[in-house]
Amino acid sequence: MKTYASKKSGFTLVEILIVVIILGILAAIVIPQFTNASQDARKSSLTSQLQTIRSQLELYKLQHLDQAPPDISGSVTGSVDGATAFNLMVVKTDADHTANVSGTFGPYLQATPVNPLANSSAVFVVTADVTPGAASGGASAGWVYNRVNGKFWATDTDGATVYDEQ
Repeated sequence: MKTYASKKSGFTLVEILIVVIILGILAAIVIPQFTNASQDARKSSLTSQLQTIRSQLELYKLQHLDQAPPDISGSVTGSVDGATAFNLMVVKTDADHTANVSGTFGPYLQATPVNPLANSSAVFVVTADVTPGAASGGASAGWVYNRVNGKFWATDTDGATVYDEQ
């Protein structure tokens, strides 16, 4: 009669520790890449949103005798609430910039735009061009608008420096 010896199969403590260490190293490599992907997605969204706002501002000017929305272009230098600045961009308007439910033009934007990096819809109005990467002049604004020439920029995560689109 044959007797069978029972074999115990399993992993040793050393083998389990090696696997855990390898998994830890892989996690340390992969997790920062997901963090960067999230930031890259916000930057990509901001770039797209910035292009949309710029083109819609140009369309507004084209349809309103080369005049920008008075809520933003008529503002004095300084910070303006986003809902106020984009007031005429989110409703229908007449040629004389009057908000009218049955207006001929617009709406140009679906809602007041919020900068996904700075998490702000406020607009800092300036009278001279700003340099990407440099200070915007406004604290915690989401956007920067030059009321003299109509140029429009976004701010970076701190809201005080101009977003460098490059």
